[in-house]
Amino acid sequence: MAQTWLISGPPGCGKTTWMLNTLKNHQGQRGYLRLPGISTAGLEQADDGGIDQTYLQDQITDLIDLSNTDPAPNDQEQQLNLVELTQFEPPSSSALEGVDSSVIQQLEALGLRLDRALHFGRDEDLPKDDALEFSRLEAWSMPLERCVWDPNSLSSFWFELVNGAYGDVYRAKALMNLPDGRAFFCNWMVSQGGSQFLPLESVAPPDGRPKRCSKLSVQGKALDGGGIQATIADCLLSDEVLELHQEPQRQQAELTQAL
Repeated sequence: MAQTWLISGPPGCGKTTWMLNTLKNHQGQRGYLRLPGISTAGLEQADDGGIDQTYLQDQITDLIDLSNTDPAPNDQEQQLNLVELTQFEPPSSSALEGVDSSVIQQLEALGLRLDRALHFGRDEDLPKDDALEFSRLEAWSMPLERCVWDPNSLSSFWFELVNGAYGDVYRAKALMNLPDGRAFFCNWMVSQGGSQFLPLESVAPPDGRPKRCSKLSVQGKALDGGGIQATIADCLLSDEVLELHQEPQRQQAELTQAL
């Protein structure tokens, strides 16, 4: 039978990184599911919009999407299913009885049965360095599908974002497209020394705007969503400028094929 683990913790504690490493080290089949976070008064849940799942599936190409699985994944031997849940407060118990009933119901509807529940900041099997406590937290997000960034503008915007130009940002993550077809998973947490810019393995063809998931998700205090959106609008490439980048790429690819 498959093993299904619930991995919970506050924003930016390292859930996705830990899950990626754990899944990569597993020898059998691997599945992933992200559940909507559990709300707490004054603490807004961020709209992930598929950022984590897109990044994990890029890094592990055979990763099973547990939100759309048939037959039930528990029928597969040696399969490890990891379920991600943003939860500000630790569960009432380290045993499965401490898992919120709404979480159990969502998993049962997908044919999943929990075997283990781990929470960042409480369980010794998980790192504690980045498990911060929040008293108040706002969330803001922006879909960026088919958007392509000017590379220099992206660097400047991200520096401004995480250094307080648009409010006190505690957590920021995004998937951003560049004109050469690459995309980056951008990741920052106030407790970390700097940002991560992790390239996706997949590269979009130089033929118009990429169709993969792209989104920005921010959490903090006194966030200036209008200012963020206005700056982003100045950083994105128009169709004409994007074509100026892509035409030489197509010509180079044609030349390579002819040789």
